[in-house]
Amino acid sequence: MFVDAWDPSYGSSFEGGGGEDGPASPSSAQVDTDVEVPAAEWAPIDVAPGVQRPDVVFLVDGVRRNDAGLWTQEEDGTSYAGLAASFAAGVVRCDLARGSAEMVGAEVRRGLFTASPSAQDVQTQLVRYEVRRLEGPGEASKLPSAVQPKLTELELEISAVARGGTADLLVVDGPLRNRRHLVNTIGYVKTQQKQYLPATLTQVVTALRPGQRTPVFHLGTVWGGWSWYLRLPGGSGAPWSGIVRVECSPDLTPEQAIDLAEISSATLPRFASSAYKDPRAPQNLVPIAGLERRLRGMLGDARVLHRQLTVATARNRS
Repeated sequence: MFVDAWDPSYGSSFEGGGGEDGPASPSSAQVDTDVEVPAAEWAPIDVAPGVQRPDVVFLVDGVRRNDAGLWTQEEDGTSYAGLAASFAAGVVRCDLARGSAEMVGAEVRRGLFTASPSAQDVQTQLVRYEVRRLEGPGEASKLPSAVQPKLTELELEISAVARGGTADLLVVDGPLRNRRHLVNTIGYVKTQQKQYLPATLTQVVTALRPGQRTPVFHLGTVWGGWSWYLRLPGGSGAPWSGIVRVECSPDLTPEQAIDLAEISSATLPRFASSAYKDPRAPQNLVPIAGLERRLRGMLGDARVLHRQLTVATARNRS
């Protein structure tokens, strides 16, 4: 038995299975495991001696928060659910040569997510919640998921400005999804929910030592692309402790994907967090953890905003 190093309030570093087996929910994706080496020859891969490490790494992440649930009253007597939410995105620039990191871009936005045809922006004493009108019935249970696409858009904007067109490595916290067009970019997936590999190759994943990676494989999903697993230092010793999945754009050639895999295994372990500092160690990278704290602070006090929303909506009714 192994105790997951993650604080249980964050869920688990893997979902769907036990610590011995990792994620138990099988994926329906078609997986090509013969990309870098034939599946029969899979084995842990060490960092190549001559790999060119980047001098600068950008890491982008976003946070979101539900500030208040609302209901509208339409002229015809119907009602629509609404969600007032705040979200923010930012970028950290890490200069590996100097050993320094700084936040080089951040922005906060707020929205009133609803399918109501009559809803208007809500102006509180402090901030404005712009209407983000949704298609369909707009059930209350589906409103939180409507925030994520807007947050992703903001992450794209912020990272493009902060990066300034350079080809330095960009690490996106989470799957790439519609950010796959970004140059020299990898997606960093720290929570393992799906079992993509057969049991024989999963044994290679759990046999990884810190700093080692698996061979590159290809995922044939809607958002599919090249992918590989990497183990970070500082785990508990459990089979899936410290394991992350890294991915890059399917538009790249296999050779380009392998190059990014090499760069990631030479770079990402440097950012691994420690359990006594971070409840999601080692997967929650140190620059990302610091960025999340800054961004959450920028969202403002949730209690104050909730009161402001209550006052503003009452004023609009009178």
